[in-house]
Amino acid sequence: LLVCFPGGDALPHQWPPTNSKQPEPTSSLPACQPGRLPARPHLRPAKVCQAGAAYTREKFKPQPTRDLEKEKQRLQNILATGKDEVEDEVEQVLVQRKEEEIPEPDRFEELVNEIQERREFLAEMEALGQGKEYQGIVLTEISQKMHEMEIIDKKRSEEIRKIMTKDFPDGNKSNLRD
Repeated sequence: LLVCFPGGDALPHQWPPTNSKQPEPTSSLPACQPGRLPARPHLRPAKVCQAGAAYTREKFKPQPTRDLEKEKQRLQNILATGKDEVEDEVEQVLVQRKEEEIPEPDRFEELVNEIQERREFLAEMEALGQGKEYQGIVLTEISQKMHEMEIIDKKRSEEIRKIMTKDFPDGNKSNLRD
């Protein structure tokens, strides 16, 4: 009876002896056998270990210290606002750059443009024959815008007067109001 190995080879006719004395492996056995570990691990004596660098401590090298007050402020900001101060600074820089690039439109100019738009709208409605329906509403809005413009004008005039009186404290103040 022949039994074949999975590789297709037949079983050997002679079996190796089972006693403790084994013959040296022949070349017919597979050449790649895993390396064997020694029966007993090789331990180094304590003196050899101590003589090496394993027991020497590294010298202390101080690291740069952090500012505790800044750290406290940062943590307080995080707890109070939920955001880190560094993130806010970056956002503020970006916002400042955008503000510098795009100057904020003057409110007085905005009001002038809005009044002009309302006049144009009213003219279009009159051309379509519906001017009477919108005339009251549009004129009221224009009146409100003009009132807001007057308030802005008074504030600006007052600011200019204050600046002028600071620049010329000995000058005649009554001439500035005329």
